[in-house]
Amino acid sequence: MAFTPPQPLAVCARLAGAGLLALWLGGCLGRGAPETTGSVASTAPVSESSLRQSSEALGQRFEANPGDAETAVAYAGTLRKLGQHAQAVAVLQQAAIRNPRTLSVLAAYGKALAEAGRLKEAQEVLAKAHLPERPDWRILSVQGTVADQLGDFVGAQRYYEAALRIVPGEPSVLTNQGLSYALAKRLPEGEVILRQAALHPRADGRVRQNLALVLGLQGKFGEAEAVLRQDMPPQEATQTLASIKRMVAQPNSWKALRQQAEVKPAAEKTGQNG
Repeated sequence: MAFTPPQPLAVCARLAGAGLLALWLGGCLGRGAPETTGSVASTAPVSESSLRQSSEALGQRFEANPGDAETAVAYAGTLRKLGQHAQAVAVLQQAAIRNPRTLSVLAAYGKALAEAGRLKEAQEVLAKAHLPERPDWRILSVQGTVADQLGDFVGAQRYYEAALRIVPGEPSVLTNQGLSYALAKRLPEGEVILRQAALHPRADGRVRQNLALVLGLQGKFGEAEAVLRQDMPPQEATQTLASIKRMVAQPNSWKALRQQAEVKPAAEKTGQNG
């Protein structure tokens, strides 16, 4: 459930969601990407021109055979990266009609719906995207971020706990869980979980930026700056801390925090890295 704080925090992604989250659908200072609230194992950036070329080629393959589940998922993924979320949803909706029991299609469709803000629909689709006897921890984590965005923090924690029973210590899930506690105003608990996530060997700077944000929300600005300096030059860490302070100083800071927890297109929670 990673959420992206206000600029100049420039905390990923997408999700990010990082991831998100996710950052929440992936992995950043937010939920979204790849499908996590706090991102882990980021990938190299791809140019927009390359994405457009890929989109055009995949679009032609999809038009020639709309029933090809693998092509549909790949095409929709490229559209999402280009910010064409409504089109991605439409592609996956067609694919889901033709492949109603293909879990990879349902998983991608559920994530695309969540990124498009269609949370109730996403909730219904994601519930069908894995089997009770074979739960997918990545989808459980995405379900948690959707529940968080709907204000169901207790339900979200159940999803994260279920995911962690499958992959104990997975940093992307822990980050989503910690941010969920923060959204529920249970900041000390969120801090404990985010510290655990930040210690994981695969945790990157975006996870620690989420930790710094939760520390800042508690007024622990010195600790927050120390965490930020692990990944940033001193001047950038100072600027980021200033952004956190401005957010905390707002009379409606909790409302702003909730807004930051929206699914970010770049975050992909059911990706290979959370």
